[in-house]
Amino acid sequence: MINNSTVRLLKAMAFAADKHRFQKRKDSAGTPYINHPIHVAQILAETGRVEDETLLIAAILHDTIEDTETRPEEIRELFGQDVLDIVMEVTDDKSLPKAERKKLQVTQSSKKSESARKLKIADKICNVTDIIHHPPGNWDTERRLEYLDWCEQVLHGIRGTHDQLEDQLIRIINEGRAIIGSEQTVH
Repeated sequence: MINNSTVRLLKAMAFAADKHRFQKRKDSAGTPYINHPIHVAQILAETGRVEDETLLIAAILHDTIEDTETRPEEIRELFGQDVLDIVMEVTDDKSLPKAERKKLQVTQSSKKSESARKLKIADKICNVTDIIHHPPGNWDTERRLEYLDWCEQVLHGIRGTHDQLEDQLIRIINEGRAIIGSEQTVH
């Protein structure tokens, strides 16, 4: 018999898939965007051993408000205020310039809830993995390395949130520096 948590998680996946249906990742393969939030939730569950249904649902929905026409009320009505609160904590204000949004992630992430910090780390693990192995076609070596540096700065502000997730992000950043650095010496 299927439990209510599984139904809610699948409902969140269907909702996010619908909202992101026309979006692609910035990699050269044009990966469907929905793969990203699913991967973030998977990182939380596998690496972070997170079983909190609210956080896993928030992970699936974490980019819907920021990157689609989703209204906060939709998430509140379908998934509850607790899920919406986490999603809003990790949603960047797109009315701000990109440099300001990146700076705010460094300076404000430590003020977020523990759930939002865990989600932020899992999101960075996913993004760094993509930057290493499937970078956007227009990202040169310098930009990729700068992204890794920025992720490390964000992590520095939220250390002590979750050892396994933090260790994984550090490992993947270091792996990325080695891989991207070796690519640079080949060219």
